[in-house]
Amino acid sequence: MDDRVPSFTADDPLLGRVIVGRSELQARIAEMGRQIAADYAGTSPLLVGVLKGAFMFMSDLARAVDLPVEFDFMAVSSYGSATKTSGVVRIVKDLDLDLTDRHVLLVEDIVDSGLTLELLRKNLLARGPASLEVCALLLKEGLQKSEPDLRYVGFRIPDAFVVGYGLDVAERFRNLDAIHAYAEE
Repeated sequence: MDDRVPSFTADDPLLGRVIVGRSELQARIAEMGRQIAADYAGTSPLLVGVLKGAFMFMSDLARAVDLPVEFDFMAVSSYGSATKTSGVVRIVKDLDLDLTDRHVLLVEDIVDSGLTLELLRKNLLARGPASLEVCALLLKEGLQKSEPDLRYVGFRIPDAFVVGYGLDVAERFRNLDAIHAYAEE
């Protein structure tokens, strides 16, 4: 039962079809982990997770990278409890560690328009890292004005609001083990 819907969501009319199943997620993350380990061989990269959505992905990804890694987290907000971005990105929690001369891998759950990613990239580059790359679990197709500069992409998905595996709507559905479409009321 790879893509089972947990009993607490079984009758939820807003939870739609599985976009990316559990086994597909785990296989792709293992593959990404091997690639990251090869690309960063001989270094100890700093993984910077974007809270809250990327926490499950970052946890699984870190275990798939066969290198010593360090962690830090940022929290940004552009959605609030809505399913459409407000267009205003705010940093809610900043990093604790110094990025100077560090190899930084920004770990994102999803790239929609790219607005949040653009703000984060500029912010982190201003802190003097030795390198800055982006690893996104999901890239929504067709929403960006130009192709985003992502070193690692887990899955390209259609333009649909999705939940599960860390992604939420009003804090619900983060603990699903697959990515599902979400149907607005």
